[in-house]
Amino acid sequence: MAINTTALGLNRTALVDTISSVRHSGLGVPQLLLIILAMMTLPVPTFLLDLLFTFNIAMALVVLLVCVYAARPLDFALFPTILLVATLLRLSLNVASTRVVLLEGHNGGDAAGKVIQAFGEVVVGGNYVVGLVVFLILVIINFVVVTKGAGRISEVSARFTLDAMPGKQMAIDADLNAGMIDQDEAQRRRTDVSSEADFYGAMDGASKFVRGDAVAAMLILAVNIVGGLAIGMAQHDLPFSEAVEKYSLLTIGDGLVAQIPSLLLSTASAIMVTRDNSLQDLGSQVIKQMFGDPKALAVASSVLIIMGMIPGMPHLVFLGLGLSAAMAAYFIYHMRQNIDEIDITAPKDLAEDGASVEPKELGWSDVAPVDMVGLEVGYRLIPLVDKSQGGELLGRIKGVRKKLSQELGFLMPSVHIRDNLELLPNAYRLTLLGVTSGEGVVHQDREMAINPGQVFGPLDGIETKDPAFGLDAVWIEPSQKDHAQTLGYTVVDPGTVIATHLNQVMSTQAAQLLGHEEAQQMLNLLSESCPKLVEELIPNVVSLGGLLAVLQRLLREGVPVRDLRTIAEALVASKLKDPESLLAFTRVALSRVIIHQLLDGSDEVPVITLDPALEQIIHKSVQQARQANGGDSEDMVLEPSMAEKLHSSLAEVVQRQETSGGAVILLVSPQIRPALYRFTRGSLPTLNVLSYQEIPEDKQITIIASIGENG
Repeated sequence: MAINTTALGLNRTALVDTISSVRHSGLGVPQLLLIILAMMTLPVPTFLLDLLFTFNIAMALVVLLVCVYAARPLDFALFPTILLVATLLRLSLNVASTRVVLLEGHNGGDAAGKVIQAFGEVVVGGNYVVGLVVFLILVIINFVVVTKGAGRISEVSARFTLDAMPGKQMAIDADLNAGMIDQDEAQRRRTDVSSEADFYGAMDGASKFVRGDAVAAMLILAVNIVGGLAIGMAQHDLPFSEAVEKYSLLTIGDGLVAQIPSLLLSTASAIMVTRDNSLQDLGSQVIKQMFGDPKALAVASSVLIIMGMIPGMPHLVFLGLGLSAAMAAYFIYHMRQNIDEIDITAPKDLAEDGASVEPKELGWSDVAPVDMVGLEVGYRLIPLVDKSQGGELLGRIKGVRKKLSQELGFLMPSVHIRDNLELLPNAYRLTLLGVTSGEGVVHQDREMAINPGQVFGPLDGIETKDPAFGLDAVWIEPSQKDHAQTLGYTVVDPGTVIATHLNQVMSTQAAQLLGHEEAQQMLNLLSESCPKLVEELIPNVVSLGGLLAVLQRLLREGVPVRDLRTIAEALVASKLKDPESLLAFTRVALSRVIIHQLLDGSDEVPVITLDPALEQIIHKSVQQARQANGGDSEDMVLEPSMAEKLHSSLAEVVQRQETSGGAVILLVSPQIRPALYRFTRGSLPTLNVLSYQEIPEDKQITIIASIGENG
């Protein structure tokens, strides 16, 4: 048979043009609403009524399937509007069918259309009592179970989504300020956040339409039956039993044909509001999460088989389902094993067959993110980080993170632990932002005896250095622990050695671990108690980046930033912009914290001072450095011989003070404090350089040493 392809092409083109013209003219939705209004007011032929009822069921099925296959709720953001239109269409069909049932119901049969007849006679077997019970059960399921639950979830989701909007917007701004995303990506994320809030808010209202539709179905059923009996008996002289049978069957058929799509749409609404935002459709999630592991099916099959063996139980049903579940569990297990084997042997098989595979195009997913904090261990140290083998290092690392977070004032990042075959079997490596920050070797079957500075005898073992502080130590057998402690050694296990080293690295490098995201989280916490302070601080006084710079400088100088309120109030009061000036102003505000950290509540502050002449020389050198660098330098330029004498004098006093067990504080004028801190921070890390303004008024200053121009 010849086909006129030209005619088909013309008809298809005309259809596309017609649809396009309707779409672009914007008349589609108004026309649909006019049709719905017409069905409520004008008589509808039975043939058209059958077509519309069928269309209503088909549309409900399509909407349900779209909700099932949608990867996330926002992929079907039009769903609340579709739900409203479908509800109005169904109610208009109820009005139109009610008119036909009341006018032609006395004739019985297909007086109201073939669809209503089929649901009234075929679906419920022509028994109006059974039909009424089935209809009421469907209404109860729809109204009490599905609609009520979906409405509650919609309400809670809308509330929590709206409450979370400010935090999400601030997180996007933080990522943008940190350079993690560009302006277009930030705008897209903001649009998604706004659309999500609009969607759940609309769903909260749309669920009320569905709930009201379920109530309307029961009222329409009652009105139709009462009205049909009155019309049939009063106007058409039908006996009561005949009127009940005819009008009840038609009314129940009408109710069922409307209630089924209503139940489908209620289910679609419940599925949509209970979905998560993963990029998988519902079927993929069910298969992956419910049947990805064969254990659940295996246990269920065992229970079913045991129940099938109980005397009096339907053996065929229970044993059949139990064996089916067991076969499915075995199939899933076998399939997972094959996948694992294929993944392991695939490169080898391809190489043997000589097959050439086109290399996959590189993308950003191939760029591995840098771990904030990493711990790499040799293969002999794996038991230390494996809980199944009794390893306690994970718990100690968690304790280190908690302790540092409480002390410093921000959440320490997680430690990414991995094994590294390139390391020695007993070695470990600590990394910060992908850069090695510490290494060491530990012996899992021994304990480290650390020499704190004064012991009463040697120990037999492997001599080493404490990796955290460089103290002399010995790896001893566990049986020597008591003997080592009696000699004055501090004995720790290998896990404690690594955890202590990690604590030392993270505390000294805390400034690198504090970023824009952490600073934003700190501001979020502060805004809960001091919202006005945060509003005035950001961005009126400093930007988020400026605040981060001040916090990082404080951490770099060993000052915790947990008292963010005091820091913020100091920045607001300073009205300064220069980071060094802001740092100096903030240190003065935190003076009590600094002194308490160094002296632990003592009222007497032992300090080292500089001779006024030496201070004057350093002050002039700092000014010269600033002039040479445009006013931005905080360094000092001293003659090599003078710098060497100053350093040796400070080192001598520091050593003497450390031996006595006291804090080492160098007290100088505010103008030269940053320069002297830079001068001593690398070679004399235990020396704390403070300015005169950083000593609280209620503290007593005691000068233990004074360093002059000649040392």
